[in-house]
Amino acid sequence: MKNITIATRGSMLALWQAEHIKSLLCARYPGLTVDLLKIKTTGDKILDVPLAKVGGKGLFVKEIEEALLDGRADLAVHSMKDVPTELPEELIVGVNPVREAPTDSLLSVNFDGLDALPKGAKVGTSSLRRQAQLLTLRPDLTIESLRGNLDTRVRKLLEGQFDAIVVATAGLNRLGLTAPKVEILGPPRFLPAVAQGALGIEYRKDRPEMAEMLAFLNHPETASQVAAERAFLTGLDGGCQVPIAAWSQLEGESLTLTGFVAGVNGENPIRLTATGTADKAWDLGAQLADQVLAAGGKAILDEVYARS
Repeated sequence: MKNITIATRGSMLALWQAEHIKSLLCARYPGLTVDLLKIKTTGDKILDVPLAKVGGKGLFVKEIEEALLDGRADLAVHSMKDVPTELPEELIVGVNPVREAPTDSLLSVNFDGLDALPKGAKVGTSSLRRQAQLLTLRPDLTIESLRGNLDTRVRKLLEGQFDAIVVATAGLNRLGLTAPKVEILGPPRFLPAVAQGALGIEYRKDRPEMAEMLAFLNHPETASQVAAERAFLTGLDGGCQVPIAAWSQLEGESLTLTGFVAGVNGENPIRLTATGTADKAWDLGAQLADQVLAAGGKAILDEVYARS
């Protein structure tokens, strides 16, 4: 192949990610021409409603997948945390490049971190997972919906619209964004979204030449972590409407997965950990999901789904 097209969202972060993969491909295959096809997804169009209330899965990928299916694009670069656990039958996310930081970051202009925020402080986030964990740790906080691209969210903080915001560390690192005060919110205190910080490259199953071309980009350790965390999410039938978190650690062939579920206001949090082997990553995630459901997670999730 001499020419390929990458489908991507049009945000600064999505374009950075697509350009990153483009540069790696061009370095590997001199003479290759790579074009970007910018696509506006449903999630990009609806900015005045919290994600949890928009409903449905695949808010940031559906239109991009349509471009793969109709031949307008050869591959797509996604943030894996946006990718539904069920894909169209014709497509596969066959490559996970090396993962960036999976943590979240609390940004503020005036306050050093979560514990330093004053009572009732206004914290912006679009994520029920972040909301639930913030309220588990600081039930006095006022959580307000914050949508928009990452650079837009940071701008709103700097303009004084929030006392603090919580965003993914990976996006900040990729775009070189920051704020006067930054605190990393990470495990074990604060768990990330499933596959947070990981990218996924999606393409058609009937394109074996594409799989071969992209294989050098796959990072096996990241792929194992993503598989375990996505299996956990699958077992809970979760999406962005649900406060679910997962974090995996790989040491040699040993994979440890921690899963978290809570009510949207942080009530009744459940956190369990399981350990298995990297080659059975999906099974490990599925088993942990069953354990969380049996420990009370089903009742919590039933209530969350009933509200949405």
